[in-house]
Amino acid sequence: MEVKNKICLITGATSGIGKITAITLAEKGAKLIFTTRNKDKGEKTKQEIISSTGNKNVEYMYCNLASFDSIITFAEEFKKKYSSLHILINNAGIWETKRKESSDGIEMNFAVNHLAPFLLTNLLLDLIKNSAPARIITTSSAAHKQSKINFKDIEGKKSWSSIGSYAQSKLCNILFTKKLSQILENSEVTANCLHPGLVNTSLFDNMNSFLRLLFSPFMLTPQKGAKTIIYLAISHDVKNISGEYFVKQKIKSPSKTAKKQKDADKLWDLSLDYTEKAR
Repeated sequence: MEVKNKICLITGATSGIGKITAITLAEKGAKLIFTTRNKDKGEKTKQEIISSTGNKNVEYMYCNLASFDSIITFAEEFKKKYSSLHILINNAGIWETKRKESSDGIEMNFAVNHLAPFLLTNLLLDLIKNSAPARIITTSSAAHKQSKINFKDIEGKKSWSSIGSYAQSKLCNILFTKKLSQILENSEVTANCLHPGLVNTSLFDNMNSFLRLLFSPFMLTPQKGAKTIIYLAISHDVKNISGEYFVKQKIKSPSKTAKKQKDADKLWDLSLDYTEKAR
């Protein structure tokens, strides 16, 4: 996809693979917008991108992905400023090691990793469809293979674990992509997701220091981890591919649970219920 002068929105772009992706898209002439919760960090990232690429069409906008109200306000402001959106990259993610809740009272990993991109995408979906051809890309993880959706206790109120919560949220990303691609069929808007690899990013900041030290020799650099996101954003090879899970720039089969249409349908309806008041 030719991204020069195309409007690209990315979450989680102030560090790690999101930042590398943002720099690459800016280098190719995209009009880049990224979200941030910290104005100072946003301004610093903006200036770094402009300085390294020479592209001055870079903007940051405030959005707290742990708040439905903040996501709504952001989407409204975005639609006032921009009449089109060609690439949406849902890259922001967290991995809480202790059970926390968002400002809406929802378990944090589920809220930020799944419900936030679900709500943001749906609020911007008409704009994206009107901008077709367009692409929606969501960062998942191979961790999804360790999970299945616990619809009876999806927030882990009765039983919660850090890895279980995170893995479930990443499974949600794949099921969300599957259902979204079906909804977008024949619209010239594709929806795909990916596993970037075990990347040395701030995602693991809360990890036990011993485990981080143990894993660090096997972690990819953000430059390598960003390759598949960038591929899905710009490659002509995937212009007609939708609803797939990618690893190392190739379509890979996710877990059996991630292929269940019944779960994809049920999760979509549940997510609508969660975000109903916010839409």
